[in-house]
This record gives sequence, structure tokens and C-alpha cells, in this order.
Amino acid sequence: MGRKFIKKKKVPQLEIVPLDENPPLAPQRPSDEAVPKKTIPYTKSALQEKWVNKQRVLVFAARGISHRDRHLMRDIKTLMPHHRAESKMERSKTLSVVNEMCEMKHCNKAMLFEGRRKRDLYMWVSNTTGTTGPSAKFLIENIHTMAELKMTGNCLRGSRPLLSFDSKFDELPHLKLLKELFVQTYSVPNHHPKSQPFVDHVFTFTYLDNRIWFRNFQILSEDGGLSEVGPRYVFNPVKIFDGSFTGKTIWENPDYVSPAKQRQMLKKSAKDKYVNRVEQKVQHEATLPVKAYHGTENDELFEDDDPVETAKILAAIAKKRKEENAQNTAYPKAALTKKIKEKQLNAVKAMIAQKKAKGAKRVKKV
Repeated sequence: MGRKFIKKKKVPQLEIVPLDENPPLAPQRPSDEAVPKKTIPYTKSALQEKWVNKQRVLVFAARGISHRDRHLMRDIKTLMPHHRAESKMERSKTLSVVNEMCEMKHCNKAMLFEGRRKRDLYMWVSNTTGTTGPSAKFLIENIHTMAELKMTGNCLRGSRPLLSFDSKFDELPHLKLLKELFVQTYSVPNHHPKSQPFVDHVFTFTYLDNRIWFRNFQILSEDGGLSEVGPRYVFNPVKIFDGSFTGKTIWENPDYVSPAKQRQMLKKSAKDKYVNRVEQKVQHEATLPVKAYHGTENDELFEDDDPVETAKILAAIAKKRKEENAQNTAYPKAALTKKIKEKQLNAVKAMIAQKKAKGAKRVKKV
């Protein structure tokens, strides 16, 4: 038998590479360095990086507001995408609690609606950052909500508005302060996550009759075409305070009259009207004459109640008047001619007297 030859497997030998051809290793990242994020444009993360103005407004109400006031608050919330909602505040709590609520909700502005007697609505607008203020109190009048008006205008929900102020806001000092407060409260921050990147409506603040009139218009065209959207309401400023819901009074409206006082004055005027009417009636009865006037014409008509006698007396009076008229109008032509003749005779006598006087003067001269 012959020998079997087993073929040995060839072991691959390592190839020796020069040091210059080895690729350099990647540097090791330290543990404290943050991993860079890849942001896709027009996404939520990309917009948050651009969102610099972090204004948040806490919009809520105290217990006791009416249904119309609640609908107005809902309309304001729809116009302000940067708002934060909160449940109703108990009336037993003080207004200084609002600063703590804003701090818990991470809000730096507050808008509080406060109702009185289910009739009157007061609104507080305050800057709550560190309770530095200022804060302003307004009486809201002439309220008309969006659902009530049914205007033709319409704007995109969450879009950013333009703010238009009257020229008076640059003249009076308290209006300058309110203008800055309104700008920081009503303006929607740029690149806010809940806002839309469009500007299609404008808020107008007009100062007239010691009040601030708020209107919301849709921008129809670039040449100034507007259409009202709503809501409508009027700020009647009451006071401006140094702090947030606290502090000294910086400014107070001298022309402000509370609505309760106005209703009291109307009731008082109605009461005075009734009192005046009663006084006139008493005075009329007190000044009535006791006896009738004497010597009136045709007084004999009222002496007898018999209608036949009264008719006879009236007939006699009529007959007497007829005779007097007949005597006055008798021979009117003859009386006229007699007057004319007398005038002519007097004129002739005057002429004769003048001629005689002239003749006497001539004789004296000769």
C-alpha cells in the first residue's frame, strides 16, 4: 500500500503596513459635551429656537361674571394664542394671590375679569414679573361679542395682529404707560408655537370721550381695506397702580363715576319728577280763585238754567248788535262825500288867506 499525502492548509500571513498609511483615529467626545441636534426647518423644534419673546398672559375671571362677560373672555382668548387659562378665582381671595398664580403658570402678564352685581364688568391688566407692576383697572362698557355681532370680517385663528393706536397715546403721560402695557399684553410673540406666521387683522385703540375704544378689523387688501370682525368693547380707565394688583395709585380718573352711582342718580331724578308733579298739583289747588270775576260780558246767561230763557236773551243780544251795525253802516256814500266837501272847503279858505296876506305886503312896500 502506498502512503497518503495530506495537503496542509495555507495560513494567511499578516501584511506589514508602514506607519504612515495608518488612518488617524476619531477623537473621543468628552462626557460633558452636548450632542448637537439636527433641526429640520419649519418644525416645532426649529421654531422654538427662534422663539425669543416668551410673553405669556394668564386670562381668567373671578366668580360672579355674567354670561355676556364670559363670552367676551372667550373671544379674547381666541384672539390671543399666547394666553394661559385658569379656573375661576374665589371672591374671598385677595388680588395679591394673582401674582402667585402667574408664577405657578410661568406667566408674566395677567388679565383678570371681575364682575359686580351681575351687571358691571371690571378688567385688570397687570405686569406680574416680580410683582413690579404696573397694573391698571378698567370698567368695560358697551360689550358686543363675536357671536352677537355676526360681522362679515374673518381672520385666521392664531394669526398675529397689528396694533394701531390713536395719536393721543403719544401725548398724555398715562396713555403712554397704557400703550406699552397693551403692546406687551395683546401682541402675539413672533414664532410662538401656537401662532400662525400670518398678519391678517389689526387691533385699534382709539381715545375718545375719556375712554379707550377697542375694535378688531380684518385686513382685506394692502391699500387699507378693512372689515370688522369683533368683539367690541370700551375701556373706561379707573386707576393705575404702581405694583401688580398692589402699590400706590399713580393716576386716577377724575371724570370716573361708578355705574352704581349713575343708577342711583337716575332713580333720584325719577323720584324728583314725581315729587315735582305732586307739588304742582298742590300749588294749583291752593291758588284756585274763591269767587268768579265780576262784570263779565253776557253774565246774565248764567243766571238762569232755563234753556228757553237763555235762547231769548241770546236772540235779544244778536238783534241789538245787528241794529248797531246797521246804524254804523247807514248811508256810507253820503258821509264820504260830506267829508270830501269839508276838506275842499278848508283848502279854499287857506288859499284865500294866503292871497290876502301877499296883497297886504305889496301895499306896505308902495
